[in-house]
Amino acid sequence: MQVVCLQEEAFYALFEKVVEHLEQKRADKPEKWIDGEEAMFHLKIKSTTTLQKLRDEGKIRFSQPQKKVILYDRDSINEYIEANVRETF
Repeated sequence: MQVVCLQEEAFYALFEKVVEHLEQKRADKPEKWIDGEEAMFHLKIKSTTTLQKLRDEGKIRFSQPQKKVILYDRDSINEYIEANVRETF
């Protein structure tokens, strides 16, 4: 086992680089759960009623962690879009 000694400034500089790298990797990965506004954007719909219909019919997954907070699963929205693809002639 080797022991590496660093000056305090070098340690904090290295630590900041590691944190920056981790934040960048996290930013590259989109959030799994999105709000209704973003879900409507991805589905290209303008009506919250249509979004509720998709939710009620079980076509897209959702979570309701609080009474007035509804989050939508980004993957299920993408699956819904892919399931409705029409091939060209």
